[in-house]
Amino acid sequence: MSPEVVVQWMNEIKGEVSTQLACQWLGIPRSTYYRWRKQVDVQVLNPLVAHIRRLCQEHRFRYGYRKITALLRRVMQINHKRVQRIMREEGLQCRVKVKKRKRIGQPIQVADHLLKRDFQANHPLQKLVTDITYLPYGGKMLYLSSIMDLY
Repeated sequence: MSPEVVVQWMNEIKGEVSTQLACQWLGIPRSTYYRWRKQVDVQVLNPLVAHIRRLCQEHRFRYGYRKITALLRRVMQINHKRVQRIMREEGLQCRVKVKKRKRIGQPIQVADHLLKRDFQANHPLQKLVTDITYLPYGGKMLYLSSIMDLY
């Protein structure tokens, strides 16, 4: 009689017969049954841990337990608390994205207002104005600095 068969049979008759009586029928102590049940549970749990680990690696540890649970529920019925516990025990926590903070404060050096709203120039290259624009491109920032002659 293998432990897997005993545990499966005991699960089938769980509500009908007490554990103590079923163990007497089989001729095994209750402690042996509970030890076998724990071993079978661990064997069932190992593929689940491997599946959770594979999902975390596929998604580069960006998903937390809620999203991993949603992915697992497409395949099997599972509780989010169990997924959370397994992920915590196995160290499969998602990476937290650090928010970028804008630096708010006074500029270090304030330029003088030289034009004084006089935008008329008498000859080329007498008065030049400039502006800078930030363009996101390919995950980086490009800087476009345009210069205009007021002539």
